[in-house]
Amino acid sequence: MSHHADALASAGAQVAAVRDDPAARVALMARVFRGPTGRAPRHLPFRRAAVSFMRWQADRGVLDPLDASPPGSAWWRAVNERLLRDGCETVALLGGMTGEPSSQAVRLWMEFGARPTGRNWYRAHNASIVAGYLEHRNLAEAEGAPERFFMNVVLLRVLYAHALAAAPRLALGRFAALGRLLGDPRLGMAGVFLSLHAVLPDRYPLADDVERYLGDEQRLGRLLDYAVIAPRLQCLYEWSAEELGEERLLELVRDGNPIYAWPFEQRHVWRAPRMKRAGRLLERATRAR
Repeated sequence: MSHHADALASAGAQVAAVRDDPAARVALMARVFRGPTGRAPRHLPFRRAAVSFMRWQADRGVLDPLDASPPGSAWWRAVNERLLRDGCETVALLGGMTGEPSSQAVRLWMEFGARPTGRNWYRAHNASIVAGYLEHRNLAEAEGAPERFFMNVVLLRVLYAHALAAAPRLALGRFAALGRLLGDPRLGMAGVFLSLHAVLPDRYPLADDVERYLGDEQRLGRLLDYAVIAPRLQCLYEWSAEELGEERLLELVRDGNPIYAWPFEQRHVWRAPRMKRAGRLLERATRAR
């Protein structure tokens, strides 16, 4: 048995107990932020962003059991379990259970436990999300094209939210002073980037093709993606890979185009063919200098 087996086994058992109950998954995520004693006042405010991200998944139905009608998503369930498992393992270790962190993500969660800042929360949370993406590429490939498109949108959104808090000049150019406020996971504004209700369809599985969803590109959420995030995507992924200590993240982008379970040949989806004047102004105003 490996040196970290006790804490990891405990975490695995907790996750297994809620596997087919989306509401219980959300509740378990919330409990993580109460720490091993149930009282963690400095950590509790960060619960908002994590639970917002997970509740959005539950509301879409992607965390539903695989034998439900319609079934949940094997990919989303697996990525979500990675986040839960890392959080539960961290609480077990902080509570005195024997073992060493089983992954880089858990080490970052331990750092957040010791020093609960916005930057450390994003590092831990996003390291778990990225690890889930990397571990389950085979499950991603089994999803339909619209879902694979939106998997990339979710990833670039959580990476961008992290940059707002930790690298605001990269994220907002001349408006960098606003970055830490907009990206603070303890505040409601972070929900704009992490709940994703305004950006992604609220149902699963998706029935239409990708082009149908691209027709909504001028909505505020899509405008942010095209005008602000897309022009800095390559730099964003490179910065995130270094920040998270995960060089494999660079395998998920090519020449500024997300390619997670998505062909580079269809990169046109990441650029707006005709951006409205508001989008052009927003892109110019936030351009990195």
